[in-house]
Amino acid sequence: MEFKVALDVFSGPLDLLLYLVKKHEVDVTEVPIAAITTEFVAYLDVLEDLAIDQVGEFVDLASVLLEIKARALVPRPEETEEPAELVREDLVRRLLEYKQYRDAATILEDRARQWELRFARQAVDEAASRSGPAEVAIADVHVWDLVGAMTRVMAKREKRRPRQIVHDDTPIEQHAARIEGLVAERGRVAFTSLFDDDMPRSRIVGIFLAALELVRRGKLSTRQEKLFDEIWLEQARPPAAVSAEPTHPA
Repeated sequence: MEFKVALDVFSGPLDLLLYLVKKHEVDVTEVPIAAITTEFVAYLDVLEDLAIDQVGEFVDLASVLLEIKARALVPRPEETEEPAELVREDLVRRLLEYKQYRDAATILEDRARQWELRFARQAVDEAASRSGPAEVAIADVHVWDLVGAMTRVMAKREKRRPRQIVHDDTPIEQHAARIEGLVAERGRVAFTSLFDDDMPRSRIVGIFLAALELVRRGKLSTRQEKLFDEIWLEQARPPAAVSAEPTHPA
């Protein structure tokens, strides 16, 4: 079976920015630019390796964050450009608008899932679901948590060995089979244990993509006890069968 990796789980730069704001447990209007810019750039390093289509959008937002941070650190009263505070306010406005739309979409998705539980799935629906993998929730771990774990794996590797260009052409499906085998054997596998310090960067990316796609397809699930803890890969539990509500004759 051909193994295709879909990278449409990355919703865009504002989604990452909102995730980082929530991680810092601050209000959206109080974005800590200095800290978030450093983290955003670290995530961008991984996204560039993944070669996602919208990486240019992440680069654009990173440049805005760096500009705000630089102006805040070294203010120049004589400059004729927009003050750093105005640029920051515009970014916060965009982030608030994105949060509003995303929250509304989440409510609609939750409502749709509740309605799915009320009605029995028809045969035609089941056939349609086999046509291709649908987007699925990544359990209690956000996709950006996985990317964050990747940044830590990369940083640990770079400390031990400077970046070297080594091409690794191991097929993604081979990485996926290995990961599934480990999880089946052990019950659960720590995400960071999939990587060795001496691995070439291209192999690390391949393993990450394989794990992400297995989770996205619902073959594996992820679990994290608390923020910044290890992320565990586990065998996905089949969804519980929901029977239609019995009808009572009048």
